[in-house]
Amino acid sequence: MAQITYDEVNLMLRLYDLRREPRLRQARAWFTDNFHPTSPEDMIEKYPQGSEENTYIRMVISYWEMVASIVNRGLINDELFFESNGEIWVVWDRMRTIVPTWRAAFKNPHLFQNIEETCKRLEAWREKRAPGSTVAMRQMLGQSKSKTRVI
Repeated sequence: MAQITYDEVNLMLRLYDLRREPRLRQARAWFTDNFHPTSPEDMIEKYPQGSEENTYIRMVISYWEMVASIVNRGLINDELFFESNGEIWVVWDRMRTIVPTWRAAFKNPHLFQNIEETCKRLEAWREKRAPGSTVAMRQMLGQSKSKTRVI
């Protein structure tokens, strides 16, 4: 196990404090319960620019993209981060199918690359510790999709 520094722990706690901000907490709860786009067109139709839902989506994705950029630069040890931050993977799993279209539309092949890279490492780390867990989580999330509440 890698030696963890005070600075890494402090940064983790600061990021956790940001997650506790009431509006971001509300956005995260909405995203987890309701964000299931089937395509970018579906997303635009359901969550138009200027809507509260669109704001929630942007808040959640930009928060986790920022966090992933910090992790990818080695400012927080991967294992320390992965042990208590599975939510980033849920966010990536919800958005991963529409990211290629977003990248093409914005002509930016690096769009959301931080989340993607972090989640690839998280999956590999988790599968090494608990083989089959990624598939099981996707199945569980797929089942919960049909039971989500509408706000």
